[in-house]
Amino acid sequence: MHAPDHAVKQPFGLAVSRLRWRRLLETGFGWHLRVVLGSWMGATGLAILLFFAVVGIVGPWIMPHDPWEMLEPLQAPSWRYPLGTSDLGYDLLSCLIEGTRSTLLIGLVSGFVSIVIGGNIGLLAGYYGGRVDQILMRLTDVAYGMPFLPFVIVLISLFGRSKYFLILAIVALVWRTSARVIRAQTLSLSQRQFIRAARARGCSDMRIIYRHIVPNIMPLLLLYTAFNIAWAIGTEASASFLGFGDPSTITWGTMLYDLWVSGDTRIAWWWFVSPSVCIVSLVTALVFISRAYEEHANPRLRGR
Repeated sequence: MHAPDHAVKQPFGLAVSRLRWRRLLETGFGWHLRVVLGSWMGATGLAILLFFAVVGIVGPWIMPHDPWEMLEPLQAPSWRYPLGTSDLGYDLLSCLIEGTRSTLLIGLVSGFVSIVIGGNIGLLAGYYGGRVDQILMRLTDVAYGMPFLPFVIVLISLFGRSKYFLILAIVALVWRTSARVIRAQTLSLSQRQFIRAARARGCSDMRIIYRHIVPNIMPLLLLYTAFNIAWAIGTEASASFLGFGDPSTITWGTMLYDLWVSGDTRIAWWWFVSPSVCIVSLVTALVFISRAYEEHANPRLRGR
């Protein structure tokens, strides 16, 4: 007697399923996960980042109070107010949760947009060279000539205190470092044999850039993405602390600004601690993740 068809096909289907899962782990999301989790710093940074992401997503359901509701002013941490209250009676735990969402939004949008701009400028300058390279690199030099925080302050002063103009100001300068580094890497890759072979086969320039070069510099792109997000979060906190943040939005930087304006820095120590710890923790987490990608992009760091 012959075995039923499904009995013969089941092992083959199981093997195909396992092969698909193995390919998923070797490429795409699985590859990034292996790179980050392969380093204790990357794993720690990812855990901290996921914690803040979860807090930002479920924030509206876990806030003990409305962050704009005036309660008892200047209350030290207690069971009723775990992180205390501000001089106007705002619950700092609720403000911190709301600030997590705003800070992550500004940091992620600014970081990703800046790496898209800087990455494309670096790719085009390194691949085409000549006049294209000179024009794009002179534009990068102009961006380098502008002091970072004063430029952000001037731009916000001209167009208004809005989180969207703050994102625009951050993006306008953060892209410059990644553009130069990616240009240098693209210059090296454009002379490799596989790029010459692609040209000989008649591949278009855009196909060569985004199909053959980009996958080879992906660890570098992700490294500077993490750096750019960290820079954006630090810049937002600095600008908000100086009074150039969006007054209609609660961020960790605006919480520190409100503390400074109130003049209660020596009395309300709890008001300073919570947003400061969050800023340091999130920026450190992103630096840890970038370190994991840096070790992958630079094998000499793995031996250390």
